Amino acid sequence: MTTQIFVNLPVKNLNQSIEFFTQLGYKFNSQFTDETATCMIVSENIFVMLLTNEKFKTFTPKEICDATKSTEVLVCLSCDSREQVDEMIRLAVAAGGRTYNQPQDHGFMYGHGFADLDGHIWELIYMEPEVK
Repeated sequence: MTTQIFVNLPVKNLNQSIEFFTQLGYKFNSQFTDETATCMIVSENIFVMLLTNEKFKTFTPKEICDATKSTEVLVCLSCDSREQVDEMIRLAVAAGGRTYNQPQDHGFMYGHGFADLDGHIWELIYMEPEVK
């Protein structure tokens, strides 16, 4: 069985978060969606559970971090090209997200990132295939 990853993130407004990520091209699994949560499909084995703050609190005894003021996690996703990195950033900003730095070009690796509506940081990278 292939390992799957489910990243859980608290969101202040679930409907706005769904709209934001829909504008970036993501789909959602309706089986895991209700008024308190949704399951965003990143790939065949990667999912992001967007949970209302109230729902998120049922999974942890700790305080929820305000991602606009503190960093609790950096989510990094790979892309198929430099152009895809730039396009995802463009879509994120157009949907209401914001960039927090300049693109980083290390030759073999190119990356840029955005903060979503709740301040969670999403880094997008493209790595050149190894030359043999």
